[in-house]
Order: sequence, then C-alpha cells, then structure tokens
Amino acid sequence: MGFFVRKLSVFFILIITGVSFSQGTLKDYKKAMAVDSLFRNKVFNVPSAFRWSGDTTLWYVNNTKEGKEYMLVDPWQKKQKKCFDHDVLAKLLSVKFNKQVDPKNIDIKELDFNDHRTEVEFVFEDARISYNIEKGTLTLLEEVESKRKKKNEYWGNRFDETSNLPVFSPDSTRVAFVKNNNLYIKDIGTEIETRLSYDGAPGFFYSSYIKWSPDGEKIMAYKVRPGDDRKIYFVESSPIDRLQPKLHSIDYLKPGDELPFKSPQLFLVNSRQHIQIPTSGFDHQFGLYNIEWRADSRAFTFEYNQRGHQAYKVIEVDAKTGQVSTLVNETSKTFIDYSSKKYRYDVADGEEIIWTSERDGWNHIYLYDGETGKVKTQLTKGEWVVRNVLYVDEENREVYFTASGLYKNQDPYFLHYCKVDFDGKNFTRFTKENGNHKVAFSNDYKYYVDQYSRVDMPPVTVLKSSKDAKTVMQLQQADHTALLKEGWIAPEVFTAKGRDGKTDIWGIIMRPTSFDPTKKYPIIEYIYAGPHGSFVPKDFRAYNWAMSSLAELGFIVVQIDGMGTSNRSKAFHDVCWKNLKDGGFPDRKLWITAAAKKYQYMNADKVGIYGTSAGGQNAAAALVFNSDFYDVAVSSCGCHDNRMDKIWWNEQFMGYPVGPHYAACSNVENASNMNGRLMLILGEIDDNVDPASTMQFADALIKANKDFELVTVPGMSHSSGGEYGERKRKDFFVKHLLNVTPPSWDKIYK
Repeated sequence: MGFFVRKLSVFFILIITGVSFSQGTLKDYKKAMAVDSLFRNKVFNVPSAFRWSGDTTLWYVNNTKEGKEYMLVDPWQKKQKKCFDHDVLAKLLSVKFNKQVDPKNIDIKELDFNDHRTEVEFVFEDARISYNIEKGTLTLLEEVESKRKKKNEYWGNRFDETSNLPVFSPDSTRVAFVKNNNLYIKDIGTEIETRLSYDGAPGFFYSSYIKWSPDGEKIMAYKVRPGDDRKIYFVESSPIDRLQPKLHSIDYLKPGDELPFKSPQLFLVNSRQHIQIPTSGFDHQFGLYNIEWRADSRAFTFEYNQRGHQAYKVIEVDAKTGQVSTLVNETSKTFIDYSSKKYRYDVADGEEIIWTSERDGWNHIYLYDGETGKVKTQLTKGEWVVRNVLYVDEENREVYFTASGLYKNQDPYFLHYCKVDFDGKNFTRFTKENGNHKVAFSNDYKYYVDQYSRVDMPPVTVLKSSKDAKTVMQLQQADHTALLKEGWIAPEVFTAKGRDGKTDIWGIIMRPTSFDPTKKYPIIEYIYAGPHGSFVPKDFRAYNWAMSSLAELGFIVVQIDGMGTSNRSKAFHDVCWKNLKDGGFPDRKLWITAAAKKYQYMNADKVGIYGTSAGGQNAAAALVFNSDFYDVAVSSCGCHDNRMDKIWWNEQFMGYPVGPHYAACSNVENASNMNGRLMLILGEIDDNVDPASTMQFADALIKANKDFELVTVPGMSHSSGGEYGERKRKDFFVKHLLNVTPPSWDKIYK
C-alpha cells in the first residue's frame, strides 16, 4: 500500500472508530523529561568493579539503599563482609585530605589486601594510601598520575612513519635509524655510522619503525610508498574562544583511495647483507600489521589484510634466507570480519597458533601447526559462535572464551563463558542460567564471579567454582522494588521469523509507564544496523537512553537486530555484503507486523524510525527504500553515501573496488524515491562521518522537490544532536505520528 493511500486509510479509520489520541501532551512531555532521574538510583544490590587480590581474595563495590559498600569475599570460608569500617575510614580520609568524605560514598580504587587482610592499599584523590585496619592508621605511599579523562585524539590521523626515535639494539651497543630515506646503524662506542640500505627514496622511503631481532644480529625494516593524502574540511561557526569562525581539516581516507604500501626488508647486521623480501604474496595491501620477531630470532611474522577483505594471511619470513611462508591463509567469498572476529595467539613462540575463523559458517577456534601452516584441530564447532577469546593457558593447553547461541531455549545473543582443551576435548560451560553473563575470574582461574541478567530480570551475582561450575555462594540479588513503584515497565523480548521464514529475529518492545492497552500507539523503531555488531540490549537497564523518554510521549518503541548484523551465523551476517541499503529491513518489517498482530494496541500503520551515524543512514534509508512501511524518520549524522565515509568501515562491508553497488545503496543517489516525513540532524564539526554526506543528501532532496527538515547544530561533533536534537526529534514524532502540535519548550522546561 502506498504512503499517501495508507495515510488516508488511517484518517478514515480514526473517524469511524472514534479513537482520540491523548498522547504528546504537556504532561507527557514533563514525564518524558523526568523519566531519567525518576528511574535513576532505584535498583540496589547490583555490584560492580570486581577485583581479585591474589588468587583467593575478592573485593567488589555494592550499591545499597544506604550507599556504596566495599565488600570482601572469602571463597574458602564462603563468607563476605565489609572490607573495613566505612565510618572510621571516612573520618581518617577527611582529616588526611582536609575535606569532608561521606562514609556512604567513599570513592577509592585499586584495592590490594595483604595476606592476612589486615592492611589494604588503595588509590584516593590521586594518591596511593596504605590503611592498617587493625591499627586504624593511614600512610601516604606515593602520588599517582591522574587518570581523569583526557581529550581524545582524533581517530583518523595518518600514521607518521618518520616520527619514531632511533632504535637501540637489545644489548644497547648499536642504534638503528633512518637518514636520507635509508637505514643506518651506529656503533655507540666508536660512533661510526654504517649505511645498510641504498634503495630508499622520497617516494618509497624507509620507515623509522625498525625492529631488531632479540639476538641483535638482524633488523627488520620496511619501506613505505605513501598513499593518498585526503582531508575533509568543515567550518566551526561559533567557537567559544573567538568571534570569527574556524576552518578545520582532518585526515580522512575514503573508499577507493590509494593506501600506503609496505615492503618489509631483512638486514643481517654483522655481514651488512640486505635481503629483499618478495612481496608478490602480499602486494594488494589494505594493511600489514603486527610485525614481530620470534623470540629465538629465527624469523619474523606479520599479518596481511588484502584490499577488499576477502583474504587475510599470517606470514613468516625466515631470518637467514628471507624466504616467505604463509602460516594462515584465511579466505572468504564475501568478507572476512577482521575488525571484530579475528583472534591470533602464538603458542610456544609460534610452534602452534590459536586462530578464529568463520570458514564453516560459524565463528570458531582452530589450532594450527606453526611450522607447516596446517590446521591440527578445530577446537570448537556447532551452530553457535565464539564471541571472544579471553585467555590461552599454555601450561594446561586450554582456551577460555565467550560464546553465544549455545542454548537453544535462550536468546542466541546471550554471552556464556566456556573453555576447551587444545585437542578440542573437555568442553566446559561455566555459565548456563538463562541470562546475559559477565564473568570475572580469579587470577588462578579457580573461582569466578558470575553476574547475569536480562532486560526483564534484574542482575543476580554469584561466586562459582571453576572445577564444577557450581555456585559457591550468592553475593547479591538485585532489588528493583523502588523502580517498580515508579511505574517502570520491563521491556518485552519479542521474536518473529525473518525473511527466510525460518530464522528467529530478536528485539525488544518498550511501553510507556502510562500504558493503556485500550489505546492505539504509533510505533517508533530505534535502529542501528551496523554490520560490525549486534545492538539490541541484553542486560537489565532501568533506563534505556532516548527510548524510555520517547515512549513516555505516547509511543511503543522497539529495537531489532535484523539480518546483516553480526554475532549470528556467517550467512546471517553476509546479507550486508555490498548491500548496506538492506539494513535488515525485510526482517524488521515482518517483526513489527507480527508484534502488531499480537498486540492490537500497536499501530503498524503509523511507524517512525530514528538512528545516528550508521543508524542515521538506516533511518533515512527507511524512507528512501522502504516508504511502503515507514512514515516518519529522524536521521542524525548519517553516512548517506558509503563513498563519502571512512575507508576501513565501508570497504569492510561494501568491498573493493568501488563499483555500481555503492551508488545503488546511496540515499543521495536515490533521494527521488524518498517518501514520508524526514528530519536530518547534523553536527557541523562531525569528525567521524563527513558532514558533507548529510548536506549532499539534503541537496539531492531539494533537487528532487522533496519536503524535509534540516537541523544543523553549531559546535556539535558526531552525535544524535545533543539536548537540542533530542527536543527536535521528540517534537517531530509527536507532530507527524500523533498529529499533535507539541507544547512550547518554555512550558516544558519551566
């Protein structure tokens, strides 16, 4: 059914049924603005900051109704108690630091107990303190460097191959450095310089990042041919430190740009021999990473990521001959998820290699022979996925990892903790309860804290034994009674079949605290369909950012992980390949339709959607490619054409070279197909997604005679628009989904 036909149908239905919408009122707005603080600090006994001191001493911080408590756990005695008398310590700290310290909110970090637990060291106010609990004395040990958050450096700066300092040999008798684009060494005693290379040139020079072999007899150095020097530019219109605007420029490679080329070179220092390494096995570079020497100096290794991300290799270079051998050769017909799923661990200086791969359709762990490059054993297998390798125990030949999809009667995204032997046997599951788990192992891995929850179940925190995965003692059971008294309604987990009619698609449904099943509620989807992860919340949260406050205005708010996102099978993920416009929309529409069929109060004829960044691209694509279903969209800081965005993220999933499929997925190229109500929100100094992407989309919409709203926030970087953007988003949905004129802001924020 077309957009305008659907709108007309809804209008007549409202007249016939006499349904009147009371949502979006001033009262609803005030509730929406207050819901964050209303739900804050209403869930107790949810401990955090689990730390093991030694092998058997555990401490953590618990949030009680009275305040913050530091708890000490003895696994052997199966007992827990307060680490110290909070009132006594607060008084001592107040005197020591000449400030009032609240005993119910002492802020200390990095606790470390002595063997008898009679003395504890910790950090307070940038100082390391020793507290003798028996004597009641404080001793200042040292000042520590403040870990206050520093201004983040820009993520996209070009790597400066010339900025590294000269590199000393392991015995410090010689130093290697680059001069006039070539490699030199200098004897520290005689200060005699020796030139080792003669093939460096300004356009293909030696990098200053040089690696000596551990025995000091060899050097790995590499030549670099620089790639494109692309920058993006934007104007900060209203800087706080001056009247006139500022012009910003940043490094920003985009899909299709030329990348640097690295050519590793081997030098035998004593004989001054230069062995050139053939690059034919790694000449189509996206990048070379992790260049490292073997501990016995027999070889060095590096990882080769082929441009287009359909091949990834671990390569070894013999230190005597320069012969190149491939230890791991990972290939894919679509893409290798190197940025999220790749894991490598070299056992016994490379005798074996632990490696993860999706080659059988699911992400699993493999053990390679480090000499032959052949797979010895597939350590894990089945229709479930390894999420992260946590720890490789070489001594006991065990791998600890997290996995999803292990239990068919549970949410397939729930994290569970496991281990397996190097021979693929003795597969052990440390967690089994129906929830999303977070585990903190003791230093010797004999005990672990297991905290698990669901969106509809507050956290349970227990101490378990690794020997049999049984509970030693319960540490805390969360109490959310106060939250329920405020009218909080738990999100509902909902599943429906996807486009193939077989695969379960998982999401959540959020209702307002004023929920009335006799009303009709428009549906708003919060979308983020970036293929690098999965995004529907799995842990218990009292407040879900903008979703909770948006629901309070009179909407049902949903979030869904459709096909094309990660952490399921490879086939599930591959839907995104060269096809980011898909965004899982065929699955999302089926999911929302199924939910509305079950719950008559969900109005699938009035559907809105919003998202930021990749979610901003998705939200706009809902009206460009899916306006048969979606009516209203708010898109913040979106990448509306994947040729305009950062190279690594887009080539990872859209591939290389940049072909016609990029244009086919572009909101800009297809702007004439946009139908519905659209708001674009843009931060003028966005250094993540080129702001020009949104402006080009706006330009294309104007040329196509499409009506839309553009909100540009001065001084705003990559975000959803901040508080101002949040207001505009709420008003836009209230106006176009509820057909209500929003109240004036001066009344809302009185």
